Amino acid sequence: MVGRHATGRRSAVVTALGALVLTAVPSAAAAGPPPAPGPLPTAAQTLGADRPSAEVLRALGRDLRLTPDQASARLVNEAEAGTRAGRLRTTLGTHYAGAWVSGTTSARLTVATTDASHVAAIRAQGAEATVVERTLSDLTTVKERLDAAARRVSTPDTPVWYVDLPSNKVVVQATEKKAADSFVRAAGLDTKDVGVRVSENRPRVLADIVGGEAYFIDDKARCSIGFSVTKGAEQGFASAGHCGKPGAKTAGADKAAQGEFKASTFPSKDMSWVGVNESWTATPDVKGEDDKKVQVAGSVQALVGASVCRSGSTTGWHCGTIEQHDASVSYAEGTVDGLTQTTVCAEPGDSGGPFVAGAQAQGVTSGGSGDCTNGGTTFFQPVNPILEEFGLTLKTTDTQATLPAPADEGVANGWRSGRVYQAGSTVSYGGVRYTCLQNHQAQVAWSPEGTPALWQQL
Repeated sequence: MVGRHATGRRSAVVTALGALVLTAVPSAAAAGPPPAPGPLPTAAQTLGADRPSAEVLRALGRDLRLTPDQASARLVNEAEAGTRAGRLRTTLGTHYAGAWVSGTTSARLTVATTDASHVAAIRAQGAEATVVERTLSDLTTVKERLDAAARRVSTPDTPVWYVDLPSNKVVVQATEKKAADSFVRAAGLDTKDVGVRVSENRPRVLADIVGGEAYFIDDKARCSIGFSVTKGAEQGFASAGHCGKPGAKTAGADKAAQGEFKASTFPSKDMSWVGVNESWTATPDVKGEDDKKVQVAGSVQALVGASVCRSGSTTGWHCGTIEQHDASVSYAEGTVDGLTQTTVCAEPGDSGGPFVAGAQAQGVTSGGSGDCTNGGTTFFQPVNPILEEFGLTLKTTDTQATLPAPADEGVANGWRSGRVYQAGSTVSYGGVRYTCLQNHQAQVAWSPEGTPALWQQL
């Protein structure tokens, strides 16, 4: 979250950190033998899942009915499951059909494949195996045909469609089956290839003019601050695209001038970023319960089934689980692709607010149905595409210090901090090739040779 702090204090901190680094480097003449390398950090240590904040544990206890010990164990299991799923994705290759976690406390990992000969390899990684008919690539192709059809025809009665990994199907949510069948035929698909979920719920974007802590757009609408970001020397925050158009002016909760929308996309995507004035300073903080702060350590994408918590200026701090990634939602204003569907509740004014999985940023609130009295479904725009699209760097707890770059950082496909990497992409670092295991924005502290949670040597 963006906070108001004195800029003089910030400069003093930077100077002190610089002096500390300089005095900590011994001269070449005095340098002794290098220390023996220690064990590499586990996935839970890299992602901060082994040290969850009290605010996260309390909210998981309230919303998922977990004890503190159960919530702590679940966060660690989810972090480790993400790494194991990434390794298995590399092993299974084109036969990979997705991965998800399930279970209230254990977060059991299940990995799907279309080749039964891979079952032993999956079990060797401590995961449950399921053999299915369609690869993840096959399912994605079917969904893309629905996406294309939605750009040609109106879909008011089929507001949501997504890849459902556990059922190994693409699912269309519709107000009635007839509408779903019509949409499927418009995409040139056979109705037997697509599952249908009938529901009266129609997701809507969650912006409104109500009281409470917020940021205001052109003195008209209210949304919630997402994650603090930087772009070069500029500071600001990521939020939802439907909150404001480029150039729209923003004000803080006290109505003091704050900044303006530097970029915004909606519909198709629901992403924006606001540049703030010198009275505001980017921090890695997200507002938790009772105004306590939860700090963001990175942006590693969580698996389907993982727990997530959301902060919003209307309803505060709530938790739930991820149901699907890459969902498409047909709002009244247009269709948005690439959203993540969750069981977390939200209400108007929560739009733009942050979703986190433990200490990892996940995305900003887009829209949904229901409310926080009776429960509902909420969608978020993933944060990594926002960072990549607008060239932003997420503000995290790890200092983004300037370190000597490896010799191949400047070459094509060389690893570089600040870049967003997708699972399966490959890089060169220190003359060695690595493949990415989980979607994330790279940080200096997360170079490939020291983070087996995120990178696997080829």
